Amino acid sequence: MSVHGWIILDKPLELGSTQAVSAVKRNLRAAGYNMKLKGGIKVGHGGTLDPLASGILPIALGEATKLTGRMLDASKTYDFTVRFGEETETLDLEGKVVATSDVRPIAAEIAAVLPSFTGPIEQVPPAYSALMIDGVRAYDRARRGEAVDMPTRAVTIHTLDLIDAGEDWATLRAHVSKGTYIRSLARDIALALGTRGSVTMLRRLSAGPFTLDHAISLDSLNEIGQGAPLGTKLLPLEAGLVDIPALSLTSEQAGAVRQGRVLFGQPYPDGLYLARLGDVPVALMKIEGGSAKVERGFNLSDVAE
Repeated sequence: MSVHGWIILDKPLELGSTQAVSAVKRNLRAAGYNMKLKGGIKVGHGGTLDPLASGILPIALGEATKLTGRMLDASKTYDFTVRFGEETETLDLEGKVVATSDVRPIAAEIAAVLPSFTGPIEQVPPAYSALMIDGVRAYDRARRGEAVDMPTRAVTIHTLDLIDAGEDWATLRAHVSKGTYIRSLARDIALALGTRGSVTMLRRLSAGPFTLDHAISLDSLNEIGQGAPLGTKLLPLEAGLVDIPALSLTSEQAGAVRQGRVLFGQPYPDGLYLARLGDVPVALMKIEGGSAKVERGFNLSDVAE
């Protein structure tokens, strides 16, 4: 049986993204689906979430794996808690303390600095990150004790709000662009307040169009391997494309698109469209000057040949 769509996992703490994908494969295999390397169901995640973080992890199945790159580029929302007074080498609970401060900012002071971190900003990613530096992962260099010169990157913080604060901590909510490191944001907010800080809690609330309302727990995922219907856990492929307008095709046009041919004379504005035959996704197509070209085709068996 062909399976195409999304499982949105509310990833628990201490489970890595690769382990989450393995859990999906294991449950599908137990349910009788073909998971062989050749001819089996493809599975991939749409953006790594650290083991020390919880929340939304989109996992793509079948033809939806062709959209994981778009998910990596999508904006995301996080809740995170910063503990003031200590900065660790990893900027979270995992690393050893490398700097301390006696300064403990109050809620009003924290709220006052947040506008300076909203909008386009420059940030230095953590040395303990998966970025490649001269062909080697930054965290591998850091773990060997090497000094890691991390390049500054431009990111956008769409919104940043103070949710709650205590004597030596604050919980914030951030809606951010791709490439944003929440640990770096927490470090820099603490520095702007004249103190040091590290992340003690990180939870992803949304990734692209997916929110916690779409998510299932690990226990719910495990029910698939115990006989629960997959359809109750699976979102359709197009759920990852709700922000893209539809382009309706005739059967003849769908056949041409599947062959990679250009559709001329399209009376629609330039942009990206989800071409469909009825309710079936056929391809992502880009219209320029009335000509629609295939950006990414979907090999779904019930599309008209």
